[in-house]
Amino acid sequence: MSATPLLELRGIDKSFGPVQVLRDVALSAHPGEVTALVGDNGAGKSTLVKCISGIYPTDAGEFLFEGRPVHINNPRDAAALGIEVVYQDLALCDNLDIVQNMFLGREKRSGIVLDEPTMEQMAAETLAGLSVRTVKSLRQHVSSLSGGQRQTVAIAKAVLWNSKLVILDEPTAALGVAQTAQVLELVRRLADKGLAVVLISHNMNDVFAVSDRIAALYLGQMVAQVKTTDITHSQVVELITAGRSGNLGLRAESGNGSEPADATPGALR
Repeated sequence: MSATPLLELRGIDKSFGPVQVLRDVALSAHPGEVTALVGDNGAGKSTLVKCISGIYPTDAGEFLFEGRPVHINNPRDAAALGIEVVYQDLALCDNLDIVQNMFLGREKRSGIVLDEPTMEQMAAETLAGLSVRTVKSLRQHVSSLSGGQRQTVAIAKAVLWNSKLVILDEPTAALGVAQTAQVLELVRRLADKGLAVVLISHNMNDVFAVSDRIAALYLGQMVAQVKTTDITHSQVVELITAGRSGNLGLRAESGNGSEPADATPGALR
């Protein structure tokens, strides 16, 4: 694992009118690792992801990518760096087949016509590289796929374009046990291939099954970033619901009680 984070955020602030959604947020994502981003509804997870992907501009803070300061002003800037996001709704078209979905908006052409053989070959190689064997045909319409297969196609689409960081928003939501296991195995394979993965999940079993690090947001603040092996299930729940657990997270209330602890055992600062 590289000592330099692939993506590092420092002091990120974001407000919508008078409402401050993110405050002084720091986050690191390392190549070859899965970083689980956890937090209650309204903690700021979706806003943070949209800032990373260029959908929302930040009010303050800096982005470092591969150790260099960068500016992400729109989704094209994020994609050019190698940042891809798989949203919870997957953004797949049911009436198109797997190849058409994977290349939607980025079609390969041979002259004025679509280069179908090249696209089909690239799609097949991507799925094979991820050891995906549950798809019978690349020309299946997405409408015929199971939930787990759809998630697999969405993830494969994200890694098709030489991505370096893949952000997954609740990839196992509404999936059965077998399909969840299939998707989590794929998430782990992404990291094993050297990509940095940020996994957003409410499912603590999924988080502890695949993550290397856990970053906990509470009311717009990053209250802890720790190695998964250095924290327990109950501590994560306390960080999510109260912003602190023992020496981890926010200080005990004094004044407004909103300052992060100066020294957090196991924290990655």
